[in-house]
Amino acid sequence: MARLAYLGSPEAAVAPLRALVAAGHDVVLVVSRADTRRGRGAGHAASPVKQAATDLGITVTDTMDDLVHCGAELGVVVAYGRIIPVRVLDELAMVNVHFSLLPRWRGAAPVERAILAGDHETGVSLMWLEEGLDTGAVLRARRVVIDAGEHASALTMRLSALGADMLVEALAPGVEALGPGEPQRGEATYAAKLEPEDFRLDWSRPALELERVVRLDRAWTTFRGERLRVLEAVARTGTAPARPIGALEGGSVCTGGGLLELVEVQPAGKRPLAVSDWLRGVRPTPDDRVGDGVVRR
Repeated sequence: MARLAYLGSPEAAVAPLRALVAAGHDVVLVVSRADTRRGRGAGHAASPVKQAATDLGITVTDTMDDLVHCGAELGVVVAYGRIIPVRVLDELAMVNVHFSLLPRWRGAAPVERAILAGDHETGVSLMWLEEGLDTGAVLRARRVVIDAGEHASALTMRLSALGADMLVEALAPGVEALGPGEPQRGEATYAAKLEPEDFRLDWSRPALELERVVRLDRAWTTFRGERLRVLEAVARTGTAPARPIGALEGGSVCTGGGLLELVEVQPAGKRPLAVSDWLRGVRPTPDDRVGDGVVRR
């Protein structure tokens, strides 16, 4: 069994860590992001990976330079979210579990970019880490179909489970058996990090594109000057809106191409609501528009 260092932070990186430990590998050090503030006077919150590592009795640090002298023979990176300095890579070889079929969607947000692009499939690539952004040789890759209407959160957890299986299989014969991998082939595309404004629903866009934004799990708009999260929605592209962009037709919003049928929403400071319950509460008028302007502070 291998002596490993592990780098990761979000929930999607927990399953591979647990799988490596369950398979008998010696994870000598976990590197995860520093604890974040919960809010005023509420203390700090550890990352999901740090919590899991602590439960497993593994030493945790937020300093990458600690990897150099930890005694690991290989580093494993899963959704870590930070660039590994060359000085560290020169001291410790690393593999990366990347949630895409490289070279498509190199970068920070491969799952989200695949959904936004309307891709019908994605996958997991196990690759050697090198100085370039997700440019290393691929050790193995597996494809998965993106289910119709599947949200980024659900797809990410499916890919996490698949990545865990791939890691265990790849490392079963030992680190020395990993091999050099295969160079990436094909046109590279880049999955740039998403900014908060990317999740704002622009109702002049087609309904199908807006549905994809909703599937990223952070979509929002405004209604009567208040922020409104859209948790679930379905594009009705075969229906031509009879009213202006942003107008409500029952539980659907008129877009630049078809209707977006709202299924579940969450007004600011309130619990999620079925759209029928939300409509009963707000009682929209014919003059109301979704996405009606600047959020009031």
